[in-house]
Amino acid sequence: MSLLDDAMVDCVLMEKKREPDGAGGFITEWYEGASFKATISVNTTTEAQIAEAQGIKRIYSVITNKNAILDPQDVFKRLYDGATFRVTSDGHDVVTPKTASLKKSQVTAKREELPI
Repeated sequence: MSLLDDAMVDCVLMEKKREPDGAGGFITEWYEGASFKATISVNTTTEAQIAEAQGIKRIYSVITNKNAILDPQDVFKRLYDGATFRVTSDGHDVVTPKTASLKKSQVTAKREELPI
């Protein structure tokens, strides 16, 4: 087990479901889906700091195991504090090589409250 694995916390994908509201519209509900582990840290690169100074939300780096690759616009919840995040990149773009001993994927995400 690596230090990276030790830093991983329990997370769960949030799935969106829309039901008719009886008046021609719909009601959106969120429910917990598949669970996975991830490390979530604030991106402190110069580019991220410039973006944040210009009013863009704080950017997070999220690392998952290769068997839990996240897709753009996926929403997930960190279980220990209930914080929710929306993925802003594609987990298939940054993965460790097949020959690497660590089998990981990385995405960027922003913290976001779930819309109702």
